[in-house]
Amino acid sequence: MSLNLYEIDNAPSVAIADELRESQKDFGFVPNLHKAMAASHEALTGYKALHSAFQNTSFNSTELTVVWQTINNFHGCDYCMPAHTAIAHMLKVDEATINKLHNGETVNDPKLAALQATVLEITESRGHLSEATRQAFFDAGYGEKQLVEIVLGLSQKVLSNYINHLAETPLDGQFRKLAK
Repeated sequence: MSLNLYEIDNAPSVAIADELRESQKDFGFVPNLHKAMAASHEALTGYKALHSAFQNTSFNSTELTVVWQTINNFHGCDYCMPAHTAIAHMLKVDEATINKLHNGETVNDPKLAALQATVLEITESRGHLSEATRQAFFDAGYGEKQLVEIVLGLSQKVLSNYINHLAETPLDGQFRKLAK
């Protein structure tokens, strides 16, 4: 049994309806993920805050996409993979990188590959990182700040990926053509 997808007119509270209106304004539609999160005002506002905070980290658009898609792929999130593929196109991430990430393959750029490997290991190991992976990450030009920022991105994606699993969130029309 999936979770309810709330609309603005049947939101559980005025505050949640206001959040859904804000999503409508920001995206031009209310993403089904937000409709599923609308069961909890705290979850919806927390997710939006984490998303905003992660977008304001030291990572550029391509690096944000590497973090998001590596986690989405690991968690098998059928909603977030195409959604973040669409976002990557909007962020003007290069097509080869988008395709590699969408297919769960290692990206070609060595610095991005070090980021991808680090994100994957942190996700798989629940925060434990081998010294070899840590050193490769630092050798690629990243630092402690980016290591901590990966965990911020992971926090955002755990919230969205797990809620999508529980909700069996249907893809929005904008994302259907990008599904695997």
